[in-house]
Amino acid sequence: MLAASIGLALQLSAYSALAQEATTSATSAPAADNAQSSPQTREATDLDTVVVTGFRGSLQKALELKRSETGVVDAIVAEDIADFPDLNLAESLQRIPGVSIARDAGEGRQISVRGLDSQFTRVRINGMEALTTTGGTDSSGGANRGRGFDFNVFASELFNNITVRKTASAEVEEGSLGATVDLNTARPFDYDGFTFVTGAQLGYNDLAGDLDPRATMLVSNTWADNKFGALLSVAYTKRRLIEEGHSTVRWDTGASNGGFSGTPAAESASVFHPRIPRYGVLEHEQERLGVTASFQFDPTDKTSMGLDVMYADLDATRTENFLNGLSFSRAACVAGTNGNACRAAGAGGKAETVVLDSVIDDRNNLVYGRFNNVDVRSEARYDELETKFTQFNFYADHELTEDFKLNFQAGRAKSEFANPIQTTITIDRLNAQGYSYDYRGDDRLPVIINGFDVNDPSQWAFISGTTQNPGSEIRLRPQYADNTVDNGQIGFSWQLTDAFRLKGGGQFKEYTFETSEERRASEVTVPVLPAGVTLADLTKQMSLEDIGGVGDSKWLIPDIDAFNRVFNIYSDSGQFAVSQVAAVLGNNRSVKERDQGFWLQADFTTQIGTMPLSGNVGVRQVDTQQTSTGYSTVGTTTPQLTTVTRSYDDTLPSFSLVADVTPDFLIRFAAAKVMARPGLGNLTPGVTVNVSGGNRVVTGGNPLLEPFRAKTADLSFEWYFAEESLLALGLFYKDINTFVLTSRETRPYFTSGLPAELLAGTTATVTDEFQFNIPVNSKGGPLKGLEFTYQQPFSFLPGFWSDFGVQLNYTYVDSQIQYVTATGLPSLNTDLTGLSKNAYNATLYYEGDKFSARVSAAYRDDYLTTVPGRNGNDVEGTAETLTFDMSASYKINDHFELTLEGLNLTDEFQDQWVDSIGDRASVYHHTGRQYFLGARYKF
Repeated sequence: MLAASIGLALQLSAYSALAQEATTSATSAPAADNAQSSPQTREATDLDTVVVTGFRGSLQKALELKRSETGVVDAIVAEDIADFPDLNLAESLQRIPGVSIARDAGEGRQISVRGLDSQFTRVRINGMEALTTTGGTDSSGGANRGRGFDFNVFASELFNNITVRKTASAEVEEGSLGATVDLNTARPFDYDGFTFVTGAQLGYNDLAGDLDPRATMLVSNTWADNKFGALLSVAYTKRRLIEEGHSTVRWDTGASNGGFSGTPAAESASVFHPRIPRYGVLEHEQERLGVTASFQFDPTDKTSMGLDVMYADLDATRTENFLNGLSFSRAACVAGTNGNACRAAGAGGKAETVVLDSVIDDRNNLVYGRFNNVDVRSEARYDELETKFTQFNFYADHELTEDFKLNFQAGRAKSEFANPIQTTITIDRLNAQGYSYDYRGDDRLPVIINGFDVNDPSQWAFISGTTQNPGSEIRLRPQYADNTVDNGQIGFSWQLTDAFRLKGGGQFKEYTFETSEERRASEVTVPVLPAGVTLADLTKQMSLEDIGGVGDSKWLIPDIDAFNRVFNIYSDSGQFAVSQVAAVLGNNRSVKERDQGFWLQADFTTQIGTMPLSGNVGVRQVDTQQTSTGYSTVGTTTPQLTTVTRSYDDTLPSFSLVADVTPDFLIRFAAAKVMARPGLGNLTPGVTVNVSGGNRVVTGGNPLLEPFRAKTADLSFEWYFAEESLLALGLFYKDINTFVLTSRETRPYFTSGLPAELLAGTTATVTDEFQFNIPVNSKGGPLKGLEFTYQQPFSFLPGFWSDFGVQLNYTYVDSQIQYVTATGLPSLNTDLTGLSKNAYNATLYYEGDKFSARVSAAYRDDYLTTVPGRNGNDVEGTAETLTFDMSASYKINDHFELTLEGLNLTDEFQDQWVDSIGDRASVYHHTGRQYFLGARYKF
């Protein structure tokens, strides 16, 4: 498909060039004749002779912005007032070359740029850095306690353009290895006088089967001869979604956790089996409200100022319901004893599990097994989640003379994430006979038979556990994460000559991150059912809606509301009192960074012979003061609140040059030193010990980590061969010379030297094997790639064919990073996590006077998520995805328009795997197709 598209692009560009020679049209003025404008821009060249609107118009405006910039920039511009091209900002961004997205709950959540994941991308809203975080499912990263921006907090209608800056300049603040993304909301001076737009849509998801509303409104006006303006916009979305499928958490070897029992056990010792084979149904409900207000005031021709205010509230609930084969992950043996001794002592878990029959495939996977003595668990989890984002941003510009200008900006952005209720309740069946799973027919969706009637409440039990035989659980795990950015900056622009401008300034920024988590002191201590109460009163049925008939696809789950009515789970007294919910010390931590930056940049225009040149050269000096606070266990058996301070500084030179070889052919070159600060989770001075079911993880921190540092170079060729058209090739290279890696090792807890007190209240013992995640600095490695872009309306074709157009891009990225162990020894040499080697996007559109439509495809190669892998798997990753979306509209008149949109038309599954050779399924979920029918009114 991609090769055919590129071939078509080259043919059409040739036809278009011939057509241009035979017609007369306005030619573009050389960009070098224009003065510089801040930031990083050359004056836009007049590309068009006719006015175009709609999606085609948005592409044209984005192209003009790209052409006018000095650095390598791509943009997305709203089709109309409060009418962004996609319903989700991340979904829009994936149309840009080099940008790929990661999804949660069926929509884009985070982005990676040129193979560098979300932690390497800085996001600014109206020119000021911000960070928003949400709480996702465990398989999509869980609660965001890092630097990655969660785009699903915002409704896309709040913004009128997005700019992705892929190269660095001195005037753009530091902190990015991948890109700086500018999100810009509307302002009143963007429009001519009074403006009012409103729209409404009704959404339908074919898996959830519900109707969901979506609405937006914008009103704006100017007064006093356009000296004062005010704007208000509001966007609201309600959404219900079902996510379902199969997962395993991970795969493990047959010899782990005491090994299997039974005659075929020896044959199964070295092969891999799913740790927790299970079916799952996740129910998502979301309400998203966004409000922006903007005020602009130009008291004189030389002074302008404004205030931008933004508020967003993402309120969500989520239930996660699983039917787990728990024995395969459960370790119940004491160190130094063999499986027979454990079984003789009555131990549950894998050591007691008898292998009756098995089939091993050619990738060393136990793809079929029939077992006795399997512990089965039904698990229900309920989350209430909310993210509140607020931003206040004041800016002012004053022209002291015709040639000397001052600018000022100050504000605060705050994101408050709260997960006040995270409750999990389990019921159990110990020693089920005849349990089986079978991947032979489908290695992503096995047939699981549990060996008993999973819909009969009398077959289940709710019992307190012991160390040898863990029982049912009630988990309470509220958690919070706040991010605050205070920003102040002042700058100047001095036009020394027509061809030379000097700019500079200073910036002070204080970033604060705080997170906390609490848990029940003993999650495995559960109350006895009151007299007269049975599990029939405390359970309800759950089922796979769309992929049923694959085994026990209907089962009983704990009814959390019913349990709460009986046990008053959220009470202020008894075993569920506040006093019984203690802080998880490893997740009670904070990081504060105070950054002072000063920069100087020269923008210039010149020429070599008759060829115009423009560019900039500059340097940014930044000093970072870092304070990390957390609970440390180093040198003590009792965790101590510890604060570690440090500082480091960076000198970051940059250079950009654009050559107008012809009025329509540009060559760009850019080079810079860049830096990105370490991940927040890596900077804590303490450790986090997490025991959840069969998962046992210790995550450590290192507040003395060096930041990521790299040298970058970009070279691009851009041919604006026709109106609204582009054929471009971009080459990029990043020499990453300092990097932060997370080493992963699996070993017994007692080998770590950590105190046993950290395991209090869990089912784990010091002899259990834990996965240890430790951040370390490494040398990094090179990253290189290319981007190809083709964009053109087919205006040269006859008749209605001239209303069609195409937008295509392809990205290739390659990197080899040397991963290391906790002791610094070489591990794997492989791709960066989050890097897809191949990605492309293709959009075919039709733009008529009344009717418009487009269909888009977005492809992303598989990518790694964890290196090295866990439980003996070399790596872990996510499979390739290809998603199709569509949009159509019909204009009744100049004021009223009908719309239809469809997302994920092929119902693409989320496919996560472990091991590059074994290709073992860890998550295989889908969320269905989404449709929106709506109307817009503009006055």
